[in-house]
Amino acid sequence: MDWLSKLRAKIVCFEKIVQIPLPNGNILEVHRERPEGNLKQLKTVKVNKLKLKDIPVVREFPDVFSEDLLGLPPSREIEFRIDLIHGAMPVAKSPYRLAPTEMQ
Repeated sequence: MDWLSKLRAKIVCFEKIVQIPLPNGNILEVHRERPEGNLKQLKTVKVNKLKLKDIPVVREFPDVFSEDLLGLPPSREIEFRIDLIHGAMPVAKSPYRLAPTEMQ
């Protein structure tokens, strides 16, 4: 299975498909069980990258989303993390309800 993770393969179990992204941007798809004879040909399909303007939420709120995002932010010297205490459990108590006047 190491070769699957190395190639970043995606397995769709219900449809019996293995999708392997190729360096040129195409996706190699292997469908269903192995055929009885020798496999002679595989078909690749070009997958278009989704553009920011094609996402409905981005179209609805254009002032929130920037057009010039270059990718993930750079690595920082200090990574954010929350240290957990081993064996700690969340509080098992229902929240105290306040009247709207008490909330102010």
